[in-house]
Order: sequence, then structure tokens, then C-alpha cells
Amino acid sequence: MHVSAHSAVLMDQSSGRVLFQQNSKEKLPIASITKVMTAILAIESGKMNRTFTTSQEALRTEGSSIYLKAGEKMKLRDLVYGLMLRSGNDASRAIAEAVAGSEKGFVLLMNEKARELGMTDSHFTNPNGLEHPKHYATAYDMALLMRYAMGNATFRKVTGTKLHRVPATNKEAARVWKNKNKMLSLYKYATGGKPDLLK
Repeated sequence: MHVSAHSAVLMDQSSGRVLFQQNSKEKLPIASITKVMTAILAIESGKMNRTFTTSQEALRTEGSSIYLKAGEKMKLRDLVYGLMLRSGNDASRAIAEAVAGSEKGFVLLMNEKARELGMTDSHFTNPNGLEHPKHYATAYDMALLMRYAMGNATFRKVTGTKLHRVPATNKEAARVWKNKNKMLSLYKYATGGKPDLLK
């Protein structure tokens, strides 16, 4: 099998058995697939139907955005859809604050969850994947995380959704978000997940 990626793992969802690997234990930047961890922590928080207010700090997050407004009130569930369908970095910060009270507190939860899942070669410093020398993982560790996440029905539903309608908020009219994951339309067996390069 030839794989163009520098590092890769193919893991069986049911058993966890590794079917293929290439540089699977090399520590590398993980960019936007970081959001798999952010999403699963949000889903497991028990707060998905609660409404939270977007802070000014969330809007200052660099990179891709769902264009939240300061003071905008939105359900955590919709923030998670914005995170996974549109890769919103502003949503990642809003989620971190909603779940843990602060980005710093949320990062502690991320690393705690990584240890729980046996991700021994990973370390998180933010909820979105913006580059940082201490923000890294291996392909093997991310496969462990994705296997765990895909075992969650809500995560599967969110990441497998092709189109999500967000009700009007106190700051914006209703929105419609299309999933950026092109694998959902290019490969009939794709059921969800989070790409980094398939924009």
C-alpha cells in the first residue's frame, strides 16, 4: 500500500487492531484534527443543550471562523457543529470557555482525556490546533482518539452531517453550515471524522 502522507494509521474500529501504519509513532503537529478532542469533551460535558455567551476573546482566535459575534448566545450543540463542519477556531475557544470556564482549564481536560485514552505521545496546548511547539501527537494516538470518538453516537451524527441549520441568535439571522469534509461525498463509505487538508 502506498500512502502519500508522512505519517498514517489504519485502525479497525471494532477491535482497535492496526491494519496499516507508516511513521505512526512520530510526534508531529496535528493542526485542525485537534478539534476531535475538543468536540468529544464538549459532547461528554452534558451541556450540549445549554446556551452560552460568546466572549470577545473567542473572536480574537486566529484562523478559520464561523464568524461569531461578541455577546452572541448560542447552544453548545451548535458551536460543536460549527467546530466540526466549518472548523471554526472561534467556536473552539467558545466551547473551551463553555465547558471549562477558560481555555487554560479546557486544555487541562484535553490532556487528562489523552492520558485516559492511552495517548502517551500527545500533548495539547489549545482547543483548535494552532501551531505551538508543545502541541503535538502521533498518528497512532490520533487513531486511538478517533476510534473512541466514533464510538459516540452524537459525535458520529455531528461529523456525518452534510448540512446543519442554526437558528437565529440574539446577534445573527439563521445560518446554514455545509460540512467541509469532502470525503463524505467523495467516498461512499465515509461516515464522519475530521479532515485537516480536505478544505
